Amino acid sequence: MELFTTREEYFAHLQSVGRLPGGFRVGTAALSFFPRERPVASALAMRLTLILLDKPTRDFAALFTRNLFPGAPVIIGRGRMKAAQTRGVLINNKISNVCAPAGVEDAEDVLAALGSRLGAPGEEFFPASTGIIGWSLPVADMKAALPSLAESLHGGSCADAAGAIMTTDAYPKLHSVPVGEGVLTGFAKGAGMIEPNLATLLVFLMTDIAMPRALMQESLGRVAERTFNCISVDSDQSTSDTILFFSSALKPAVPAAAFEAALEEVCLNLARHIVRNGEGTAHVIQVSVCGAQDFRRARDFGKAIVNSPLVKAAVYGNDPNVGRIVSSIGDFAGNAGLKIDANAVLIRLGGQTIFRDGAFVLDAEKEKTLSDYFKQAAMDPANKSFPPHDRCVEIDVEMKEGGAGAVVYGSDLSHEYVTENADYRS
Repeated sequence: MELFTTREEYFAHLQSVGRLPGGFRVGTAALSFFPRERPVASALAMRLTLILLDKPTRDFAALFTRNLFPGAPVIIGRGRMKAAQTRGVLINNKISNVCAPAGVEDAEDVLAALGSRLGAPGEEFFPASTGIIGWSLPVADMKAALPSLAESLHGGSCADAAGAIMTTDAYPKLHSVPVGEGVLTGFAKGAGMIEPNLATLLVFLMTDIAMPRALMQESLGRVAERTFNCISVDSDQSTSDTILFFSSALKPAVPAAAFEAALEEVCLNLARHIVRNGEGTAHVIQVSVCGAQDFRRARDFGKAIVNSPLVKAAVYGNDPNVGRIVSSIGDFAGNAGLKIDANAVLIRLGGQTIFRDGAFVLDAEKEKTLSDYFKQAAMDPANKSFPPHDRCVEIDVEMKEGGAGAVVYGSDLSHEYVTENADYRS
């Protein structure tokens, strides 16, 4: 990960890595509205973002949340996956359009107006929404902003689009890698309600490399398991989680393994940044589990650690209260009915062995060393402009029961997280 000292440095970096693949344009527009559901003193701000393919494509893939109260865009998006082709996606922030009285109809109304302006059927566009759950879309205000959205369409970099989709995100998340004669680029938003299960957040991936639709879907599913499904900020799975992946197919195909490797590099970069700029994040926690029976078991043990409120709070306080790490592993195994031999588990924190042969390995000097280690990995959660470093609190767990492993990323639990979510709609 690149290191930055100023916001200007970071945004210059985004411009340089935000290259749009051939056949794509993006645009953004701002609007203001008054929500029907709650009186407010002044109008609220919303941004629209459009990813548009110059020509319809048959090559696209998607993953959606498993939350059983999904937003209207997820419901519509699942239906769109049965279509023969697509032109792109319209994204709005501020309101997630979840369980609103006419959520599906409202989203389709806006897409029909967009299609009419662009000369394409509204059914060829996906919707994506993020923000407050329970409010209705300001349909009239959104439709009024569509002319300026269409006029803003451009090629080059998609850095502006990566910034426009944010809600409580600290900074935009954007990455691209060359692949064959083309490029694979992605951007994402997400800072809270991060506990992916099949998909995550809002993630938009684009490439000009030709790849059959079925292979795109298979590759996306595998990569999501190893990247987005290995992160957590607060253990709450969103109602709106969506990954959309489009190919303009303008460049020759590459071997499937090379394609998937490029996709994984982009997705892992985005996933790690999502945790680093999570709501109130002061420390990123990286848990590496090895020697497990299988990948899912390794990932589950990793998530048990990063999702423990007691572990998260201790890390935030720079307190190496390592008993909480061991307790979280035993808690998960016991309640899941899993057999685990405590004597066969080895745990290291920051490279220091803290648990071996069923007993803790601690002393006063190690306590101080670990506390200092936490402090060096800390960030200021009030900094909402750029990622200051890529340091993590690293926890390594050896299970000694098999040959599988997983790496999981999570965040600590800060005062800022509670404050931000207590005041989210204010």
